[in-house]
Amino acid sequence: MWIDTHCHLDAAEFAGQAGKVAAAAGAGAVRMVVIPAVERGNFAEVARLAHAHDNCCYALGIHPICVPQAHEDDLALLRDEVARAMDDPRFVAIGEIGLDFFIPLLTEPAMRDKQAHFYAAQLKIARDFGLPVLLHVRRSQDQILKHLRRIAVPGGIAHAFNGSFQQAQIFIDMGFKLGFGGAMTFTRALQIRRLASELPLESIVLETDAPDISPAWLHPQRNSPEELPRIGDVLAELRGLPPDEIARITTTNARSILPRLDSLL
Repeated sequence: MWIDTHCHLDAAEFAGQAGKVAAAAGAGAVRMVVIPAVERGNFAEVARLAHAHDNCCYALGIHPICVPQAHEDDLALLRDEVARAMDDPRFVAIGEIGLDFFIPLLTEPAMRDKQAHFYAAQLKIARDFGLPVLLHVRRSQDQILKHLRRIAVPGGIAHAFNGSFQQAQIFIDMGFKLGFGGAMTFTRALQIRRLASELPLESIVLETDAPDISPAWLHPQRNSPEELPRIGDVLAELRGLPPDEIARITTTNARSILPRLDSLL
């Protein structure tokens, strides 16, 4: 059994095919796919998809890339939606939230401040409802950690982790798991493969970030959650372990960091 801890099944690339994609993933032993929201406009859609497919669940949040268009009342709406969703067993986390200092527009001082405001406000929602967070961390590890030290949340996942070993250890010490996916399958991705090989296996979860971050054998085509077992095979090879063991451990890790999954599995 595998768990894809991060997949944007609501993306336009899957339009009209989400059911087929979810079914194909399920046929390949992907028992659960976590669908994070990115803005208020897709809160309802990620919840609908999670309820339409037995092997899907969802998270609610405002992605840093969507912050330029976001408004203060989006945060109020998010808090209200989270309060309503707490009775929904398919709602598992706050996400995708975080900071992105890679895209030029988002690195401008005013936009960095707005990102930080939205990120901190969403951490407070997670804290107040006792929920884990799905973190977007792109060229922003230290700032992400700075806010986490100030606003304690019950752990979560640093999605598509690509920081240093020191930063990884800080996340782990704060109760977080680290997400690895398609980038790990490229032989030239030396730092990511080193992290995947040497970090404590109990700190790693698997993800696709589909339709993005396609694995080496698929790039540049659209990624899909049905690729997760083969991504897991790459981690197994890097760790020198059987794929079944990697599936068992990463699934256990996902369930421990996203405890609301337990009622679905």
